[in-house]
Amino acid sequence: MANPWRGEVALQIDGERHLMRLTLGALAELEAGLEEGSLVELVRRFEEGRCSTRDVLALIVAGLRGGGWRGTAKDLLSAEIAGGPMAAARAAAELLARAFMLPEES
Repeated sequence: MANPWRGEVALQIDGERHLMRLTLGALAELEAGLEEGSLVELVRRFEEGRCSTRDVLALIVAGLRGGGWRGTAKDLLSAEIAGGPMAAARAAAELLARAFMLPEES
């Protein structure tokens, strides 16, 4: 089970359950890899419903890496995510929200 106190979000990829978490290192890696802007702008894009698939993929990769996974975005290009792109986007948004709020606020 994902622990919201740790900012964890679960996602099933290729039939395997993964726990994602945005650690400080994962956030730094995410921000360094953003095509445009900062983390604040990334949050704003999600809040306004104008996030891109690139944003979703970057968040998923950062969260997986924060959870201990050692893959890259390239490894996910042909991966099967349970629930499809909408589930991935929902998990990415939840991951971003949990990184910046206490669990009782969500």
